[in-house]
Amino acid sequence: MKGMYLRTLAGLAALCSLGVALPAIALPDIYPAPEQAQADLTAALKEAAAQHRRVIVDFGGNWCTDCHVLDNYMHDAVNQPLVDANYFVVHVNVGRIDQNLDIAERYGIPLTRGVPAIAVLSSHGELLYSQTGGEFKDMRHMDSSALTEFLRRWKPSAHRPALH
Repeated sequence: MKGMYLRTLAGLAALCSLGVALPAIALPDIYPAPEQAQADLTAALKEAAAQHRRVIVDFGGNWCTDCHVLDNYMHDAVNQPLVDANYFVVHVNVGRIDQNLDIAERYGIPLTRGVPAIAVLSSHGELLYSQTGGEFKDMRHMDSSALTEFLRRWKPSAHRPALH
């Protein structure tokens, strides 16, 4: 029994040392510096008005695994065409939930519920939708189809041009 315990302990120690020896995988920065948020938002709204597209304001941080999953889903084969045809995406860096709080508040995003969190704006800058319940905060456990459904629901409609 004692021998089995020591082998188990040795095995756990080996696994721990292996984990320490492995380099961390660096994820690319998808969120620009926090101070860039307002300028990016202004530019996107200008382009959205000219092209009759909506603006997705994506609140998150480069440290956030779920934010990276959301970004990957936005660029997959199904969602990328939906995004390109209907939206401009603005990534708003919220730091460690201590940056750009004013922008999150303006669009009704309670950052304490988790990130990523999304607001959808019309081409005229009107708030159409805010995620208030942390809907995408566990994106790593969701399928890409959840984003596909969201994008289809909030894309501009030819039947409601005033809401573009």
